Amino acid sequence: MNMPWTLARQTARDAAKPLDATELVLPEALGLALASGVRALTDQPTCDTSAMDGYAVTGPGPWRIAGRVAAGDPVPEVVLRSGEAFGVATGAPVPDGSDFVVPVELCSADGTVLREAPLAERRPATPGRHIRRRGEDWPAGAELVPAGSLVTPALLGLAAGAGHDTLLVHRRPRVAVIVTGDELLHTGPPHPGHVRDAIGPMLPGLLTRADLLDTTHLRDDLSALTDALASGQADVLVTCGATSVGPADHLRRALSSLDAEVLVSGVACRPGHPMLLAVLPGGRCVVGLPGNPFAALAAVVTLLHPLLDALGGHAARPPVTAWLPDGGAHRTDTRLVPVTRSGGLAVPAGHDRPGSLRGAALADALAVVPPGHRGGEVEVLTCGSAS
Repeated sequence: MNMPWTLARQTARDAAKPLDATELVLPEALGLALASGVRALTDQPTCDTSAMDGYAVTGPGPWRIAGRVAAGDPVPEVVLRSGEAFGVATGAPVPDGSDFVVPVELCSADGTVLREAPLAERRPATPGRHIRRRGEDWPAGAELVPAGSLVTPALLGLAAGAGHDTLLVHRRPRVAVIVTGDELLHTGPPHPGHVRDAIGPMLPGLLTRADLLDTTHLRDDLSALTDALASGQADVLVTCGATSVGPADHLRRALSSLDAEVLVSGVACRPGHPMLLAVLPGGRCVVGLPGNPFAALAAVVTLLHPLLDALGGHAARPPVTAWLPDGGAHRTDTRLVPVTRSGGLAVPAGHDRPGSLRGAALADALAVVPPGHRGGEVEVLTCGSAS
């Protein structure tokens, strides 16, 4: 009996633990998942600083200008007293005792005397205005981003701003692809009895959270497939074709001969129900994609992406949803429907036969249509990288 789609997806995520953690310099960590949260090494800001070019003042004006400080200068070794002002640049430390900062465009300096602009031309000053207090953004030791988060360009900037030169991240899963089929061509147009391999060229773009080690092309041969599954250094082996039970479908027999544990053997999903997930002795995972290209894409988002996310240490994210009108739900199986999204609405792209990628190529997502759906919010999965 085929496994329900949601259970199959969770089974794939639960099939593996995150790979080893490694410490990398910031640029090399981009795109990986944090193995530990990013914590602040110091208060931010590290001292009271000015948010504007102007004058730090204490008490009512006019004020006597007592000095000036620029960004990068040390904290002035003075304490402002009532009636005093200190020239400050944006980002410069303000002297102790400062009440607020008067922006340079709202005041005038005449020698050593500072006056504000007329009241009609400025907003009333409030205590602390235009001063960023020490630790206002975060205190030392605070967790800024949790473990499992994707290292984005913004996260790299945050980590650098918090004082980090390196990050502890999980390494990227290593994937090897095995494409099987006597009928497959790898160049030129298809012709009667032979088809172009569409899955092999599609897969690299779907593996942006993994390192693709190699792609092997095999004829429909049990011995060759068994040897390919037993060799190599990949964390995940992805097979294309041979997942069904026909005379040329050797994957299940190969896995049995290798004493693999089959976790998913068919999913109640259209297209893609012959998809498969197994674990070899030693912990390497095998994801079996059906031979029809759109069915293979369905297996990628159902089994392969959750598995790669788990291996890479990526935290589970809340589902993205869109409103889908009655999309022709199946009575018992989940349907994956190519859609385009606009303003929260998902519109079926059509052309969604298992053997055709035309609909997926026109779409920007796959809508997850549960059995019996008659219109409403559904989960949508991107057609591109791991989601």
